[in-house]
Amino acid sequence: MPEICTRLANSGDLDAVARLFDAYRQFYGKTSNVDGARAFLGARIAAGDSTIIVAEQAGEIVGFTQLYPSFTSVGMARIFILNDVFVASGSRATGAGRALLDAAAAYAREAGAVRLTLTTQVTNARAQSVYEANGWVRDDQFYTYNLRLTG
Repeated sequence: MPEICTRLANSGDLDAVARLFDAYRQFYGKTSNVDGARAFLGARIAAGDSTIIVAEQAGEIVGFTQLYPSFTSVGMARIFILNDVFVASGSRATGAGRALLDAAAAYAREAGAVRLTLTTQVTNARAQSVYEANGWVRDDQFYTYNLRLTG
């Protein structure tokens, strides 16, 4: 099996990442919109307001993760929100997910962050097992609340 390599995405990766991002959104029940995915990710890359890391196998992008910078006020330090992580269905169980998590942690450490934070669907047991196997700890001290601002 070819090795999994990770690297920062660039604008030349936009079409491949947009297709994966669209599949990721469909996993969470959204209607396919590859053009919208491309526009959204292109804006993130152009503005530099997120970091996208891709996993490649045999020269093909098979997964991605997207990190958003933030801060912890209590800790007075930088953190990153690992907002998205996705591996194409045919590339799961190849180590691509682990490689993306490791690359995200390395990137965040290099940027001086003290923590990575992620949220996943309660029913996404497969992803939860990957996170926990890679040292992520489920928070049992805080609840997450959301306020919907648009329809």
